[in-house]
Parts: sequence; C-alpha cells; structure tokens
Amino acid sequence: MTEYGEATVDLLHSVYDRGVDHAVALMRHSAREFEPGRHDLENPLTAQGRALARQLGSQLPEGLTLRGYASPPHRCMETAELILAGYASQGGLVTRHRPVEALGVFYVLDQMKMWRCMNALGGLSAFLQAWFRDEVPVDAVMPPRIAAKLVLRVIAEKLKAPAAKNKDTGAGSSHRHLDVCVSHDMTLLLVRDQLLGEQVVVADVEFLDALVAFEQGGSLWMTSHHGEPVKVSAEL
Repeated sequence: MTEYGEATVDLLHSVYDRGVDHAVALMRHSAREFEPGRHDLENPLTAQGRALARQLGSQLPEGLTLRGYASPPHRCMETAELILAGYASQGGLVTRHRPVEALGVFYVLDQMKMWRCMNALGGLSAFLQAWFRDEVPVDAVMPPRIAAKLVLRVIAEKLKAPAAKNKDTGAGSSHRHLDVCVSHDMTLLLVRDQLLGEQVVVADVEFLDALVAFEQGGSLWMTSHHGEPVKVSAEL
C-alpha cells in the first residue's frame, strides 16, 4: 500500500523535472482524528499525521524555497508548518506559513443547511455529486464552478510572486520555488471535477494528496497524479 504523501512527492519531482521554476501544491492536510461529537474542523492531526507531514517535507525536490499557506483550522496550519520543518531539516530553504481563508471551506454558505442536505442525500459522496451538478440549494453552497475558479485565482496569484528572503532567519531565496497550500479533501475534489474534468469520489483524495499548478509556455497548467497536466488559463 502506498504511504500517504508518496504520490505528492512523486508528482512534484515530475513537475520540477519539466524545468518548472515555481509551482503551487494544493494539498489535503495530513492524517487526522475523527472524534465523535467534536466539530469536524476541530479534529487535530494524529501522531502519524504529524510524522507523515514532516516526512513529506524531507523528501521534496532539492534546491527550492518553500512558502506555506493553509486553511485556518489547526490541522491544516500544522501540516504546512511540519512540511516546511521537514524540508528545513534537510538543509532546504523555507520562509514562513500563514492562514489563508480561501483555502478553507469558504464555499459553504450555510453549514447547517449543507449538513441537512448531505444527510438527506445519504452522505458526502452523494452530496458532492449533487453539488457538482448544481443540484443543491444555492443558499447552502456556492455554485461549484465559481468556487473552483476562486481557488484557481488564489493559486495563480501565488505563482506571480516568488518567495522572498526570510527576514527572521536571513535565509536566501533560490531560483526555484514551491508554495505549499494546505486545504481539505472537499476543495481538491471540487477542483478536480470542475477544472480538470476528472470524475471523482471521496475516496479518490487521500491525506497529503495534492494538485500541482505551474506556468509553462505562457500558460497556467494543473495536474494531479491521476492524469496529464490540463491547461486551465482560460478559467481565470
């Protein structure tokens, strides 16, 4: 069985082998707890999840400067922090990580109504398929195409601004960069369905799976480890 994060490491190596200088990894957080009765977004990483995030960071391509962003919940912030720490432990350059609301579940407009709809449909998989077909109440969740394009817009802006020198550590900046953007499985499923044309189910996104965006030949591309890069420039 493939360990969480291995597919993402392989994907990033393949992207940088193309001669790319700057990429963005839109990534699901690492392995987390599922405590009954606890609000879902408050479930933290497990000990295994922390170790896996650090391990992923230590296996990324050499010669990068890493910058981290994350959905505000602690498990996402901690995933970004540990990936950067893992890269730094191997002598890699890192700057800082911070929360970004656009990497969260901003597309949920009415959480209670969304959960009621999900329960009525029989679970998350059925709800996502209905959402992607524009068959859920418009006041519960943002239209999927609009939500996916907003995520892409945030990613595209990161590619326009390479990482700068770390003011706290004095670490310089290499000519190659990676932005680690930690989000949720729902966001990755949304983008894969709406922008990459991949028919997906919930089980298709594991912990630490990622979509990687990069610019090449004057166009914006995005890829998963399930297929070839797709040109997404027209979606901006």
